[in-house]
Amino acid sequence: MNLTIHQSIHIHLLKIGSIANSSVVQIGSTGSIQGKSDIHNTGGFTELAEQALPVDNLTPLVPLSPIT
Repeated sequence: MNLTIHQSIHIHLLKIGSIANSSVVQIGSTGSIQGKSDIHNTGGFTELAEQALPVDNLTPLVPLSPIT
């Protein structure tokens, strides 16, 4: 069975509390959402990368507005 849905959505305020690596924000309708993750070695690397150094900077890289 095929369904065709026509909808009009007006968003006046969208507030998101937190975001993680696998977050999904859905606006509208869907039958199902399936996760997908792919790993590609596009550089042709054959060895492990060097160990990352810890960063002591507590200032965010992207300034965020305060929560009101």
